[in-house]
Amino acid sequence: MDIRKKTQFMTMTALLTAIAILIPIIMPFKIVIPPASYTLGSHIAIFIAMFLSPLMAGFVIIASSLGFLMAGYPMVIVLRAFSHIVFGILGAFYLKKFPETLDKPKASWIFNFVLGVVHAIAEVLACIIFYATSGTNVENMFYVLFVLVGFGTIVHSMIDYTLALAVYKVLRKRR
Repeated sequence: MDIRKKTQFMTMTALLTAIAILIPIIMPFKIVIPPASYTLGSHIAIFIAMFLSPLMAGFVIIASSLGFLMAGYPMVIVLRAFSHIVFGILGAFYLKKFPETLDKPKASWIFNFVLGVVHAIAEVLACIIFYATSGTNVENMFYVLFVLVGFGTIVHSMIDYTLALAVYKVLRKRR
């Protein structure tokens, strides 16, 4: 990588990191029903980083988790944010191998859905681990984990992916 490309990579990583930290802190539209939380746009920086590089995705995901921690979200939600490392890294490596996925509508929708399912599984597992180790008794555990967190994450993930892809395609044209 030449100096110009390294500088662009670091700049893009820094910008996406800043966005990932700020969104959970300042986003006015968010729904929090622990362990579930839905902050519109909270995955956009992660998805854009994932479209660009596995390393960038990992860094932005860690920063996003810190953003949720700094915003004062409950620890179970911070752990859910950190679980994004699973879908983010897997998705980034997949796109590194098959970059044309983003340009083919059908392939992109399938990728979006599969990513949403992986995302949901990782978040549900983060909640199960948190509740199993903290001794917290949660009523309606099935509903909370599989409807609020699981299904809600798939929908939220797919919406944010679609928004991120639209932003990414506009930025890619401008490059």
